[in-house]
Amino acid sequence: MEEMKNRGKNREERHKERWDVFQLNPIGAEKEQKRRCFEFAQYLVAIFVGIAVLTSAVVAKGCLLVLSTLSSPKSLRSPKEKQFYMLMLVFCLVCPNFLVFIKSLWRCAFKSFVKPNMRTMAFICVIECLVSLGTSILVLVVMPQFDILTNLFISGGVCIMSALLQIIFRLQTESWKIIFPICSLVLTCAGYCLLGIDYYVRVTTLVDRQTTDCYAYVGLGIFASLLVSLCWWENPMQAANRAQETLSELDGFRDFVFVITSLLRIIVIGAVYLLHHVVIEESVVWSNFNLKNEDWELLRVGLGLFFLQAFCSAACHWFGVVACKIHAIRMSFALPLCCTGPSVLLLGMILFISLAGQLDGDHHEKITEFCESLFHLSQKNTTPVILLEITRSICRTSLNSYYMPWTFAMLGFEGVCMWSGLITCTYYVWKTKVQRIERTSQLFVRRLYESAFIDLSLLLNTKMKVSRALNKESHDDIQNCVLYLCATMWHETYDEMLKILTSMFRLDRYRGDPKEEHKDAFDFECHIYVDDAFMTEKDTGKRLVNSYVNDLTQVVIEVYRVFTNKEPDDVSIVETPYGGRLVFVMPEGNMLYVHLKDKTLIRNKKRWSQIMYMYYLLGWKGYIAKNPQIRNQNYLGRESLISMDGEAFFMPQFDNDNKRRFILDDNVYILALDGDTDFQPKAVILLVDRLRMYENVGAACGRIHPTGMGPMVWYQKFEYAVGHWLQKTAEHVFGSVLCSPGCFSLFRASALMDDNVLKRYTTTATRASEYVQYDQGEDRWLCTLLLQQGWRVEYNAASDAYTNSPQEFKEFYNQRRRWGPSTLANTLDLLHSGAETVKRNSSISRLYIVYQMFTVGSSILGPASVTLMVAGAFQFVFKISGTLSIIIASIPPVFYIIVCFIAKPNNQITIAAIMSVLYAFLMTASFFSIIGDMVIQGTFLTPTGVFLVSMTIMYLVTAILHPEEFGMIIYGLMYFICIPSGYLLLTIYSLVNMHIVSWGTRESNKGGTEIKKNHNVLCDRNCRLCCWDMKLQITQETENLMIQQITGQTGQQASPPPITAPETNQHAASNVALQASSDTNKAAEEGEKKTLTNKDTMEMKFLDTMSKYKDDSVEKQSISTNASHDDDDDDEEDDDNDNRDNADLPLSEWVSPVKEEFLKKLTFANLKRNLKEQIRYSLRSKNYDDVCDELILMLTDRLSAQLYGIGPEDVLTDIQLEELQQELTEQARHTLKTSRMERLERKVKRAIEKTLTAPQVQKLEENEHDFWSKLIDRYLKPIVDTKAHLEEVTRELKSLRNKAVFLYFILNVLWVVATFFLQAIGTDVLSIKIPKYYSNGTLSEDFLEVEPLSLMFLLSFAILLLVQFLAMLYHRVYTLIHVVSYRSTEKDYKVKDDEEDDDGLTFENQNTTGLSFTSDDL
Repeated sequence: MEEMKNRGKNREERHKERWDVFQLNPIGAEKEQKRRCFEFAQYLVAIFVGIAVLTSAVVAKGCLLVLSTLSSPKSLRSPKEKQFYMLMLVFCLVCPNFLVFIKSLWRCAFKSFVKPNMRTMAFICVIECLVSLGTSILVLVVMPQFDILTNLFISGGVCIMSALLQIIFRLQTESWKIIFPICSLVLTCAGYCLLGIDYYVRVTTLVDRQTTDCYAYVGLGIFASLLVSLCWWENPMQAANRAQETLSELDGFRDFVFVITSLLRIIVIGAVYLLHHVVIEESVVWSNFNLKNEDWELLRVGLGLFFLQAFCSAACHWFGVVACKIHAIRMSFALPLCCTGPSVLLLGMILFISLAGQLDGDHHEKITEFCESLFHLSQKNTTPVILLEITRSICRTSLNSYYMPWTFAMLGFEGVCMWSGLITCTYYVWKTKVQRIERTSQLFVRRLYESAFIDLSLLLNTKMKVSRALNKESHDDIQNCVLYLCATMWHETYDEMLKILTSMFRLDRYRGDPKEEHKDAFDFECHIYVDDAFMTEKDTGKRLVNSYVNDLTQVVIEVYRVFTNKEPDDVSIVETPYGGRLVFVMPEGNMLYVHLKDKTLIRNKKRWSQIMYMYYLLGWKGYIAKNPQIRNQNYLGRESLISMDGEAFFMPQFDNDNKRRFILDDNVYILALDGDTDFQPKAVILLVDRLRMYENVGAACGRIHPTGMGPMVWYQKFEYAVGHWLQKTAEHVFGSVLCSPGCFSLFRASALMDDNVLKRYTTTATRASEYVQYDQGEDRWLCTLLLQQGWRVEYNAASDAYTNSPQEFKEFYNQRRRWGPSTLANTLDLLHSGAETVKRNSSISRLYIVYQMFTVGSSILGPASVTLMVAGAFQFVFKISGTLSIIIASIPPVFYIIVCFIAKPNNQITIAAIMSVLYAFLMTASFFSIIGDMVIQGTFLTPTGVFLVSMTIMYLVTAILHPEEFGMIIYGLMYFICIPSGYLLLTIYSLVNMHIVSWGTRESNKGGTEIKKNHNVLCDRNCRLCCWDMKLQITQETENLMIQQITGQTGQQASPPPITAPETNQHAASNVALQASSDTNKAAEEGEKKTLTNKDTMEMKFLDTMSKYKDDSVEKQSISTNASHDDDDDDEEDDDNDNRDNADLPLSEWVSPVKEEFLKKLTFANLKRNLKEQIRYSLRSKNYDDVCDELILMLTDRLSAQLYGIGPEDVLTDIQLEELQQELTEQARHTLKTSRMERLERKVKRAIEKTLTAPQVQKLEENEHDFWSKLIDRYLKPIVDTKAHLEEVTRELKSLRNKAVFLYFILNVLWVVATFFLQAIGTDVLSIKIPKYYSNGTLSEDFLEVEPLSLMFLLSFAILLLVQFLAMLYHRVYTLIHVVSYRSTEKDYKVKDDEEDDDGLTFENQNTTGLSFTSDDL
């Protein structure tokens, strides 16, 4: 209700100014707000992850302590049990090394292998062996000799080397913080001293008959801790920028190093175990490993502790990584890990105190008596083993002393010192700042974790990012990037244009002022490339923009009104070699460019538009950024700078070009869009995160949602959902996505600029296969080129985009007729170059190539599979034999193949639609027949029943895991009954019509046939002579100019005519319109080059004569103008010259009608509204609310008084605008002086200037004009095919079509024939018998007989779906991590509270330190 009231209030304000108060309000134009449910879910996830980290760390640490206690020589267990528990300890140490070995071996074998440097690898191997030696000695030798509390505390000493290196290299950003590592070193040493004193007291006081041999174990434990502390040597080294060459070299072959070092660590662990327990202690009896039935309890406890410790340590490491990636380092990472030691101690004490009664502790007054009774309790089978041994281990401390029990406090002080030493050593973890979905390699130094010290391992392994900020080459901080949004349009409707423009304006609002920093560190520009934007007017022969461009300009104006409640401020119209360009400054200051392509000047269609903007944005703008001297010569002029009060700054359209000087190509991205794509800023940022975090990602795509109404859209909704849920996620997880759709994909500039990518993408198709691969699926071909060059393509399921899908059956079939052959051609191309691609691309392995081969094979055999499924439906529904059902089911496909060869495409589609309806009825009957058959047989445990039920369950679970898309499951039934149409008839139609290379969608050309009305036509004559035709037309403007020339008056001296139309403010572009008739018009419309005839030659002479007359008149006008301004000063004379240069441009015919549309901004009604909004925007801080309201009141009153008597739809003249600007500026100065707000004068003055600025017609910069001319000449010149060439291409395409159809036909026929003969032979001769079970689990006497071929295909398909389902589960987890991390940093739209000086008097580049442009520099 509140929203309705606000809309009504705004409408009332508009109604005071004009009668046409009605406007569109696109969905999604309102400001994005944080959803409370998401914030609550974010906190829930953070709390859950924190609890998971703490719980898993406590369990892992506790299990290791229990195992060391059970395997202790002082334990009350039997030697056989001690030996088994010691073996479980060995397995606990081996497990993480084995996991790293498997992962690294996989990456080396199937991802990438880099030959290592032997010297570096030898150094790493020595370090790893020393670390493994220390870990093995500490866990397998020392800890079993100590009590459980000492074992808990002594592990804190492994931070001593890290603290020492922090002191040596002085890694603190603030000098006083060096006290933390110093305190850590002192506290750790104090803890070791207390450890020695504690055991000295135990020996002297005869605690638990302690002997002097414990001193050796104390020293050995300290030595082992020092060796273990070498494990994290890399962290201080990389933070101090030391040994950078070695570390960077190590990153290249780290996988191979881990393969070797993990094996060496396992060998060292085994050697220590054998040397100490077999050779020295001789405590291992090999026969004891032969466990018997009575040892079940031992096996259960030992294996349970081992699996629990191994699983929890791995889970703790994984949840720790998740906590960092979701920006919950303090609450979910540092706090739980720092509390792990105290939590284990607290939990142990609670268990000891609460369960002591079970050990008969209530009957003893002293702890010494209770400890002595434990030996007798060990003989009872009812005593809990673990509780007994923990209690026995505690009794080995000074707590069991007869003389000085107070010495137990020293053990407590030891624990406090060790724990405090760890906290002070890892203080930097609490201040660590991470990016969204930070790479694990940027979070942690080592991939390996130490399961014996899981909490300490994670803390010490966390990168020291605070100190690395001193390193200028650090990539830990978020990198600034430039984003180019490039949308290609081809005959979009008004509503479709509204979607893409609304999305762009949403991103503009999200980014805010480009001169201000943004937490996502990105700047962007919007570019729209309109194909076929011009038409030739039939009556006059003028080349004008068509109705699609008119719709686009109306959409821009309408969306601008919705977002700002005013007209576009800065609009420029530029003539270009490819047609034209419209330049807009969006509300927040970001740029929007609309490129209008004339198909007679440049190639049309999507691929050539992509080449056009890639060469322009990456080639030309990149060249300008790398050669600032060109910019200094050409851009640092009046057009690129705004000057005010002696200082200057860059205009928005030149701002990004300047910023790009300091940004690498790796951080320049292109977002490819279609003209009807709808997206939110979140979707863009999530894709940017993928490319920003992973340097090998060349492209990333989001989740595409088809929109529209009707059965075809319902089918596509589920098809898209399944394709993204299962297929794309599997490609992302197992290798790389093969196709990043052009409707919403983000590309890295350096990837597109790589060898054999963009250059090859410009290839013009000349052969039949090239037409299919290059032009029918340009998005997939571009991704294929990226993959072959070693780049990875990713899929982000949280990045949602919406695009219109075909709603008609014919449009859908024509779209898939292009996609199907192109998909197959590009996939086969990738498989053909598979060996070379595997070498170059670390994301594509040989197994992934095999996976793609299987999917391609499945798609090729799709028609046969559907035919057999239809045969099964016949068999179920009509109860006919299997062989006859196959024959009947094969008749419709053969019939449709014949139809496709002899009928026209439209007739083929009509027949396919009829057959699709019939197939849908059959599939519906089959579906219910299968269910009925399962009911009759009393079980669903048949191959068909199991497959159907499992598929249903799998899709249902998948939909549940996509809660926002759960409704897609409703369209699953529509998808099921349309399977024959989508996988049989559509495949046949696509193959047989492969030779047709037209798009088949949006082929209407309504813009080319429209006729513009001519206003103020005084003379319209058609002159017909014997050899040529001529059309002569004189307008009101022409007559006025002729009169001025006769009377000697200039345009400036002539009195302005009455204000009757928007044309008043414009100069006459041409005085006399001459145009040839019929033949010349047709040649211009079709874009064909023809030889000039005699008629054309005479006409050109006449045109030259008239052009000369016009030039002479304009020249006289310029001379007169110069003469009238001889007395002006130099600056004003320069300004006049600049204005005359723009005014005297030989404008094209299309410019004036476009300019007229934007001149409506200067009507009285619009000026009043625009002025209000400009003032509000300039003074949008809460501190200026009062003065803002006063200014609006005073200025609008002055505006109304100044323009009294002028109609609301009349456009003001230049003189009126100049007078109005002076009056408003004077009124604003007086109001601000009265309010004592003189400091706001420049802001208000600029707002007034923006309000009164008319659309500008600008000249393209000379160097850029030269660039476009050369680009068109080299790559984008309109293709003119000869008739012979077209016939040759058609013949080749039909030949390729015949080969493809023959291959498909043979393979599918072989599959159907094989199944047919297996059916004909009979199930008794050749079949697989499967036991039949009823639903209650009882076994039936009958068997299910299935053909081997059908069962093999069914199992293969089921395995493929299962693999994709598992990949989906993995992908959903990381999607959740990304979404939560984004929600924690999501922008909150707030009104500015602080007073900010954004006058722009000094432009500072945020990418460098201390770099600025001022008036002195310029």
